[in-house]
Amino acid sequence: MREVALAELPGLVGQEIGVSDWLEITQDRVNRFADATGDHQWIHVDVERATKEIGAPIAHGYLVSSLIPFLAKNIISYQGVSRGINYGSNKVRFTNMVPVGSKLRMRLTVKAVEMRGGAYQLTNECTLELEGQERPACVAETVSLLYPG
Repeated sequence: MREVALAELPGLVGQEIGVSDWLEITQDRVNRFADATGDHQWIHVDVERATKEIGAPIAHGYLVSSLIPFLAKNIISYQGVSRGINYGSNKVRFTNMVPVGSKLRMRLTVKAVEMRGGAYQLTNECTLELEGQERPACVAETVSLLYPG
């Protein structure tokens, strides 16, 4: 994991910060996400039907994107931060299905850093790679606010 002081962030624009460890997507995780969101579409939770019709159940796209903060904490640690807030996403694309049992990892690149209301506004490109596939599962441009303290 890379440790970065807030003052160093502007110098990292355009750089890949690192790559997370692989994370296996389990049916239990998919089921818990379905319960949390109310999205119980059969392609996610009906293992028998999904296996028969599409080869395996697949993770929700929003489950995949919701893993960004979890995977990021294995890549980078910000020093001197009192709090961090997810500000939004400029762009999110789900470019490949994520079958249950597959593994994801994330590549993190700093796209922009600006001061905004006493915070560092950090824009990152997050590429969630699918083990054994050329095309990533998700590419997202996320925006966070990091407050010094």
